[in-house]
Amino acid sequence: MPTPPSPADDESWLAPFAMRAAASRGRRYPEPDHAFRSLYQRDRERVVHCTAFRRMTGKTQVLVASVNDHHRTRLTHTLEVVQVARTVARRLRLNEDLTEAIALAHDIGHPPFGHAGEDALNACLAPHGGFNHNLFGLRRVDELEERYPGFPGLNLSFEVREAFVQHAGADVEEFRAAGRPLLEAQVVDVVDSLAYDTHDTDDALGLGFITLDDLAAVEFWGRAAERVRAHTPGLSGNPFRTAVVRELLAWQVTDLLDETARRLAGANVRTLTDVRAAPAPLVGFSPEVRKLKAGLERFLRERVYRHHRVLRMTANGKRVLTALFHEYVAHPELLPEKHLRRWDGADAVIGRPPPGWVTANRQPLPGLERVVGDYLAGMTDRFAQAEYRRLFLPSLDL
Repeated sequence: MPTPPSPADDESWLAPFAMRAAASRGRRYPEPDHAFRSLYQRDRERVVHCTAFRRMTGKTQVLVASVNDHHRTRLTHTLEVVQVARTVARRLRLNEDLTEAIALAHDIGHPPFGHAGEDALNACLAPHGGFNHNLFGLRRVDELEERYPGFPGLNLSFEVREAFVQHAGADVEEFRAAGRPLLEAQVVDVVDSLAYDTHDTDDALGLGFITLDDLAAVEFWGRAAERVRAHTPGLSGNPFRTAVVRELLAWQVTDLLDETARRLAGANVRTLTDVRAAPAPLVGFSPEVRKLKAGLERFLRERVYRHHRVLRMTANGKRVLTALFHEYVAHPELLPEKHLRRWDGADAVIGRPPPGWVTANRQPLPGLERVVGDYLAGMTDRFAQAEYRRLFLPSLDL
C-alpha cells in the first residue's frame, strides 16, 4: 500500500496569505502531532464529536424548533455555512480544514431560543459580566466540554479559538496582539450572514409568515427572480421559490469571490503578515450586493423577525430562561450535581463530594450565577421547556 501524504504535504497548494498548520501558535496544552491528521483536521473532528455540537440540532435558528421539521436549526444552519465556506476557501486557496473547523464551531455557544435566549441570559447575568454567545462558545470548548483526561475542554488550536473572540469584538488579553482576523475566519463570518439572510427568507416562506408577492418589492429577491425566469421559464410555487433561493446563494458567493480577490490585489496582500496588518476587512461583498443585502435584511426585520408569531415565541423563550435562572440561583440544590460541583459553594448545599470525585473545571471556580448561566446556555429548546414544566407545572409524572 502506498504511503499517504503527510498533513504538511496537503498544504503545499495554499496561497501565500493562507494560514498553515505549521505556523500555528499551537494548543494551550501541548500534544504530539498525529500520524496522519493535521492540527486543524483534529480541531474539526473534536468539534463534531463534542456534546455542544450535537445539541445544536435542538436549538433555534430564528424560529422555535417545534414549528415543523423542515426549517433550519442551529445545526443545519451550521452545516450550510460549512459547505459554502469550504467552497469559498478552496477557490481562494485558503486553508479548508481551518475554515471548516471555525465554521463548525461558530454557533456552538448559542443558548436555546435563538437571540431571545441570549438577550434573556445577558439580562440575568448583567451584574456578573453579561452573556455573549461567542465568548460562551470559547468557554465551552476551553473548559466545559469533558472528553479528554489530560486537559479540560477540547484543547483547540489558537487560531480556531481566536475566531470566537474576534467575532464577538471582545478584548481578551490572550488574543490582543493577534492582529486582524485570518482570512479563513473572515470567510466564515461573511458566509454566516450570507446563509442566514437567504435561509431565513426561505424558512419564512415555508412557514407562511410571508408570501412570494410580499418579496416582489424586495430588490434583491426581485432581481434573482428575474434571472430564474430567464434561464428556467415556467416555474411557479415551491420549485420557483427553491430556484430563487439557489440563485441568491450563487449570486452572493460569486460576488464574494470576485470582491475578495479584488481587495487582496488592491491591498497588495502577499503574506500572512499582510493579512494580520490589513487596515480593513479583506473578505466581503461588492457595494452593489451590500446594498441589496441591506434591503433584504430590512425586510426580514420588519416582516419576519417582528412577526407576531415570532414575537410570541421569543417572549416565551425569554420567560422560560429567566424563570429557570432565578429558580436555580435561589435553590441551587435543584441543579444536577455535575454542574453544581463547579461552584465553590456546593459543599455547603449538598455536602462534600464522594471519594474520587473530580471537578471538571479548573480553579478558581466561577460564581453560582455563572454556573447557572452555563447550564442554561447548554440546553436545547426542548429540554429548557421540559425543565420549566418540571419546576413550575409539576405533576406526578416527573
